[in-house]
Amino acid sequence: MKKVQQGFTLIELMIVIAIIGILAAIALPAYQQYTMKARFSEVVMATSSVKTAMELCAQTKGGIGSGLCVPSTDSDVTAAEAGAASGVQVTSVAAADTGIITATPAASNGFLVTDLYTLTPTFANGAITWAKGGACVTKGYC
Repeated sequence: MKKVQQGFTLIELMIVIAIIGILAAIALPAYQQYTMKARFSEVVMATSSVKTAMELCAQTKGGIGSGLCVPSTDSDVTAAEAGAASGVQVTSVAAADTGIITATPAASNGFLVTDLYTLTPTFANGAITWAKGGACVTKGYC
């Protein structure tokens, strides 16, 4: 009589478990990085209202910095700055007198207070370009 196969061998099951373990070892760090980026996107979005207010001010006053379009001299920038840090992941959003916008994430969910997001403006030929910087760039969050 012929014997009918009843199931998988031990080596076949061990190979399947090894493949699942390798896939999990690759996928888990990628997923963690993805979730950190997703949470940090709230910090990046918090700067958008201040950035827009500074761009509008710069277009009407002709520049940024040197007393132009900073919270101490422009009420729209001040109002945008006050309402920017309303999210769960954001501690503060501040614009300096040089025009640099700095967002500080909340010290939770794996973020450090030093994981800053900065936007540095350059005003030339009536247009503003923004250079992003801070620790979030080196960590890959923003």
